[in-house]
Amino acid sequence: MTVATEQKNSGLKENHSNAPNRLMLSVDKLSITTVTGVQLVDELSYELRQGQTLAIVGESGSGKSIASLALLGLLPDSLMVAGKVQLACPTGMTALSIDNDKARNAALRSVRGRRVGMIFQEPMTALNPLHTVAKQIAESLRLSGVPKKQWRDKSIALLEDVNITDPADKLKRYPHEISGGQRQRVMIAMALAQQPDILIADEPTTALDVTLQHEILELLEHLKRQHNMAMVLISHDLNLVRRYSDEVIVMRQG
Repeated sequence: MTVATEQKNSGLKENHSNAPNRLMLSVDKLSITTVTGVQLVDELSYELRQGQTLAIVGESGSGKSIASLALLGLLPDSLMVAGKVQLACPTGMTALSIDNDKARNAALRSVRGRRVGMIFQEPMTALNPLHTVAKQIAESLRLSGVPKKQWRDKSIALLEDVNITDPADKLKRYPHEISGGQRQRVMIAMALAQQPDILIADEPTTALDVTLQHEILELLEHLKRQHNMAMVLISHDLNLVRRYSDEVIVMRQG
């Protein structure tokens, strides 16, 4: 395992009142292997605190995305997952069931979205092309227990939070009818709908031009502070994400 951690220089980002404090997530010796014994992630360990942004950076195939998908049990059963993951709860820290067993999905169902939200890499494939923006955000609101009569108002408020203009109109649109930057913002709104404590952003700027990349990262930074979340920012571009991160982990070959 080759892992380097870089503490952010004080001049790269101003300090905020919700500076990292409470431990939110602990990952200890997370390993992922194929059925043929190929090591995809080799004993990855880190801690994430409230208000903190941790960037996980590495080339394609370095294991950074699957390491985060493993936390939510979103990997296929053909991959063997081992290690210890703990998540903050009102009484301290509680262990997450990430091993390959039948109880994993049931155990993680209450964590996905509600405790740990995820913004996937490509919104055009992550969003359902057959459903309007309104229906897709409403599903997230339904899962978080928001009454149906509040869905429209809450959806408009979420789209306003992610700086989408004319949100009432965008609710009626299908994913292909809005721009790439707007699709990414819809994905962020859906993740925020369940008010997670931790937000995982998997390559949130890959399909965007340079200007929009910085806009999206600035938005994520603002929303993190506004909602006092912790964030894991996954990217292949160290120079892009380092200014938005408190710590950086560099992964290579797992």
